[in-house]
Amino acid sequence: MREDRRRRYDDGFRREALELIKSGAGKDTLARRLAIPVYTARNWIRLYRSNGEEAVMGGGGSRRYDWETKVAAARDHVENGLTKTEAMARHGIASIAYLKAKVAYLEKLRALRASKSRGASEAPSSDCSQGGDTGSTTSSR
Repeated sequence: MREDRRRRYDDGFRREALELIKSGAGKDTLARRLAIPVYTARNWIRLYRSNGEEAVMGGGGSRRYDWETKVAAARDHVENGLTKTEAMARHGIASIAYLKAKVAYLEKLRALRASKSRGASEAPSSDCSQGGDTGSTTSSR
């Protein structure tokens, strides 16, 4: 069995991080001052901006979001130009992972629809001009 190597941060440590975030510290400053990975600092800043102190303190555990919320947040980011943090705050999403997954899905879906619509407009008519089967039953010798 693998050992869980993730570091657990106690409430006092997280409160210290919150004070730095509230004072305007960016991810690099936060990471350097607290000796934490930059990605952890970035995630805590995003959590704070989108859902406040409780999100950084780890309150609430894992959440589940309904399909409409996920798609609406992804749409706000992809189509309406909101940043991921803004979309998370608007829809009450605490984890960036949910939003990243839905944004990726929405972008793939949009590309697929675009390619299908291009393909339909470029498709030949029923004159079989592509050299395929003409439907003729007579054979030429």
